[in-house]
Amino acid sequence: MSTGHPEPHHSSRSTWLRAAVLGADDGIVSTASLVVGVAAAGSSHRGVVLAGIAGLVAGAMSMAAGEYVSVSSQADTENADRETERLELANDPEAELNELTAIYVKRGLDPSLARQVAIQLSNHDLLATHLRDELGFSPITKARPVQAAITSASMFSLGAAIPLFVTLLLPVKQIPVLVSITSLFCLGLLGAFSAMAGGASISTAVIRVTFWGAFAMALTAFIGSLFGVA
Repeated sequence: MSTGHPEPHHSSRSTWLRAAVLGADDGIVSTASLVVGVAAAGSSHRGVVLAGIAGLVAGAMSMAAGEYVSVSSQADTENADRETERLELANDPEAELNELTAIYVKRGLDPSLARQVAIQLSNHDLLATHLRDELGFSPITKARPVQAAITSASMFSLGAAIPLFVTLLLPVKQIPVLVSITSLFCLGLLGAFSAMAGGASISTAVIRVTFWGAFAMALTAFIGSLFGVA
């Protein structure tokens, strides 16, 4: 009987949330670090802006390609396992039924009930039952290469646009400090959002993302000042 109010689970957001947070975080950190480092080197305002634009475009394409290739590899593995399981079910269905029964016994069912459950679920959807209970496949974690690529590239561009926009408004000398402050503030908001969406500790997420963002920007600013052109 349906309760009419299905429980929300944070794991259902794991696939898109990981790609979105990774893309936005990388966009903010890499682009902010890039413009801060180039500005610290004494480049012209035009040079800093061009570097930021180039970083946005290159980073978005890199994120899209990287996510697509990575998730496609996961999808290939899933498809291979699916085909292997299909062949095993066709060649030796009794052994596969025994294997499924043993899985349910390990989960706490007595052998006779486990056998009945295995038979009934197999009659409902044989392959899906084995993929779920034997191999751990789930629609929630299914590999979606195109979705991951588009999400990562879009969120990278959105994140990168923040330090780039601030860079457009500032004179070169103010870019290292003000872009860093703005970017760290946005990283903190991103960390808080990802923690709330994932049901994690907000303070831990904020500290983690701002610390590494500050470290990256400080390092590139230091290197830029060492190799300054001015």
